[in-house]
Amino acid sequence: MRAFRLLLLAILLPGFLSAARAQKVPEVMKTSFSKTSLSQYVYTPSGDSLRMSKVLDKYKKQVVVLDLWAGWCKDCIGVMEDNKALKAKYPGVKFVYLSLDRSDTAWQKAMNKHGLSGEANYWFKEGWKNNFTNYIDLNWIPRYMVLDKKARISGYYLVHPKDPAFTALLDRLTK
Repeated sequence: MRAFRLLLLAILLPGFLSAARAQKVPEVMKTSFSKTSLSQYVYTPSGDSLRMSKVLDKYKKQVVVLDLWAGWCKDCIGVMEDNKALKAKYPGVKFVYLSLDRSDTAWQKAMNKHGLSGEANYWFKEGWKNNFTNYIDLNWIPRYMVLDKKARISGYYLVHPKDPAFTALLDRLTK
């Protein structure tokens, strides 16, 4: 029995340690995007491509929540209802969903399944590692970022819609 426990620990421990490292908070909380990060292409549900700079330009002078998620991500799906409640609490805030799904088909299916089809949705065709996600130090999803009305990053590293710091930030920015 002891040998079984040790074997189980040897198998599971690296995975737990990897997950713990993956959630490391970035050392620098950035307040703006680089030109390279904003040059990253994303795709719309209709298949059009545009740069992240154009996406953010659409929502100038608004408080914006960027929600990085994927349909395969258990943690993302686990907070989906909390996310919807947060969106309902702040009707003046624009929620922009940035998908890291592995294919266009998977993304479309996840949007439909989770009631996001009518929302502002974009997909990183290049996947997890691209100019935008590298710049923002993406190491885990879900991940949220909050932009103020001047398009500055006010909330750089938020990971749960019920985080009191998240709601306090939205309260401050929407008053």
